[in-house]
Amino acid sequence: MADTLVTSSVFKRRLEGKVALITGGTSGTGEATVRLFINHGAKVCIADIQDKLGEQILQSLDSGTHTRFIHCDVTKEDDISKAVDFTVETFGTIDIMVNNTEITGNIVPDIREFDIREFKKVFEVNVNGVFLGMKHAARVMIPRGKGSIISIANVASTIGGVGSHSYTCSKHAVVGFTKSLAEILGRHGIRVNCVSPPYAVPTGVTPLHLQPGERNGDVVKGFSAAVEPHANLKGVDLESDDVAEAMLFLASDEARFVSGLNLVLGGGFTGVSSQQPTIAF
Repeated sequence: MADTLVTSSVFKRRLEGKVALITGGTSGTGEATVRLFINHGAKVCIADIQDKLGEQILQSLDSGTHTRFIHCDVTKEDDISKAVDFTVETFGTIDIMVNNTEITGNIVPDIREFDIREFKKVFEVNVNGVFLGMKHAARVMIPRGKGSIISIANVASTIGGVGSHSYTCSKHAVVGFTKSLAEILGRHGIRVNCVSPPYAVPTGVTPLHLQPGERNGDVVKGFSAAVEPHANLKGVDLESDDVAEAMLFLASDEARFVSGLNLVLGGGFTGVSSQQPTIAF
């Protein structure tokens, strides 16, 4: 992952002049998206609860007036509202809203042993957080008659057996909300889409249901190895930068007529066979 900005005159900056607010932007796919958006000319506000990582990213980017960080818990409406207001006050507007914050929840195969508090916790972040991000981005975008809202979903939004019960349900909800809001906000010129990578994308922080000390390279490779054999596309290992590239496409004018889409990055995992084996992580 590059730490420096690309300034070559032959490099096409696809987000030149645009402003993005990215939740969960201090690590993993969120960090990759922040860096890629800045490389493509966007001004970015990072909203996250990981303050120290946020400051480290700002220092590593050394992007002057291009990037800001604000503490934000996506489960709290006041935090989301303040993050939106802060972005507008700092950069003048919001063209792109990326709802990237998520948690996976614990794997509890037996529904009889599933704690409702665990279920609610996952929904608070994965669904309520997306709802609040969409709601407050819309109040800025609707008067302008344009904008792009992108949320993180997952291949678990299309099939079962690749995540916890709560995670799978939450990602189905994100896709449903994306389609529902695309119809409403489309009347105001606002595009609403989501991106669905596999359950585990190789980053330094996945899978999120593990404790920090357990998130080592071998574990992450193991998760990826569990997904890859079932994908049709061979010879390609999905990385966080690939998810960021999908975000970039949906944020850019190249996708100006794309809305209501769940862009699945599954290497054929969800579409080439009806005999998908259950993956018990």
